[in-house]
Amino acid sequence: MFNSTNDSWLFTSESVTEGHPDKVCDQIADAVLDSILEHDPRARVACETVTTTGLVLVMGEITTTSYVDIPHIARETIRRIGYTGSQFGFDADSCAVLTSIDEQSSDIAMGVDCSFEERAGETGFHLGAGDQGMMFGFANSDTPEFMPLPITLAHRLTRKMAEARKLGEARSFCPDGKSQVTIRYEGNRPVHIDAVVISTQHHAEATLEQVRDEVEDHVIFPILAGDLFDSQTKIYINPTGRFVIGGPQGDTGLTGRKIICDTYGGFGHHGGGAFSGKDPTKVDRTGSYAARHIAKNMVASGLCSQCEVQLAYIIGVSHPVSVTVTSFGTCEKYSDEFLSKLVRSKFDLRPDAIIERFDLMRPIYAQVSNYGHFGRPELDLPWERLDAVDLF
Repeated sequence: MFNSTNDSWLFTSESVTEGHPDKVCDQIADAVLDSILEHDPRARVACETVTTTGLVLVMGEITTTSYVDIPHIARETIRRIGYTGSQFGFDADSCAVLTSIDEQSSDIAMGVDCSFEERAGETGFHLGAGDQGMMFGFANSDTPEFMPLPITLAHRLTRKMAEARKLGEARSFCPDGKSQVTIRYEGNRPVHIDAVVISTQHHAEATLEQVRDEVEDHVIFPILAGDLFDSQTKIYINPTGRFVIGGPQGDTGLTGRKIICDTYGGFGHHGGGAFSGKDPTKVDRTGSYAARHIAKNMVASGLCSQCEVQLAYIIGVSHPVSVTVTSFGTCEKYSDEFLSKLVRSKFDLRPDAIIERFDLMRPIYAQVSNYGHFGRPELDLPWERLDAVDLF
């Protein structure tokens, strides 16, 4: 996202709390993945989840030497989120948990286990990509985390909503909720928080006035107080007036339906592949992490103020078929073509090389299944480290 003029423009991003039905599914899928990787780092996992009133369905393709209690994992995840009573129409103890699990297709496994290059007689190319597709990584200079400001603030608001609920500060809050933040830019500089939307599920006996007071006191003002937030910022809290029926009772949830929340809030492109429930041989996940790492380090080096990296893979082939860097005109020294060639020469983007570089065959995924996979300074995520700045 780049504006070559000094024109004023608006951009909006959203986030959801951990009790949102789609995010319930992402968290269950990644909790299953983590549990399997803890016992079998070489497992192949493609786990997806559906939730609705009183029901969780865990399904997918899993090949592993270990055994994990999927219903127990699902219930403990739901309990941690906060669905622990019948008043929600969905709770950890009474919901049904069904499973439908097969092994990974042997046709797919053949290409992943032994890459096209290795079958052609080349050495050093062990894993092939688990699917075809394109992945994007993005970074800009909006925030210290090199993330776009709209999605950064939206995530901070939803995390604060969950924290205030769990600490008992906001007594009206229930697990489901959303935030939305609109930022006004002048050129490429964020100058004002134009609008904020908070929708939180609440207990039936809570009044709208109580909900709005708690949102303002415990969420909006603590998070947004600063130069960009002022009396001109438009605030909308539960704009329908009532939000009692929520979570899986209010809307069916599905793994992978919040991929824009997971990444850059729409500020950069997205290839369409979800992350949650997928083991590291899936390039939807590893390719996106590698692309983010490159883009972030490039911006942090000062080479450009915005950067997007696209990778594209073919199933069963180790090397990406394309590597494209776009600096949106913010790199004064070099062309995007030169930057693309530089990345190809400096980074090994084979799936097994990415896995080794970031040590991905371990249970680290449940922690990023909500509030974004990128720009998380509270977590030591290997793809977020600034360890390649000197290369640029």
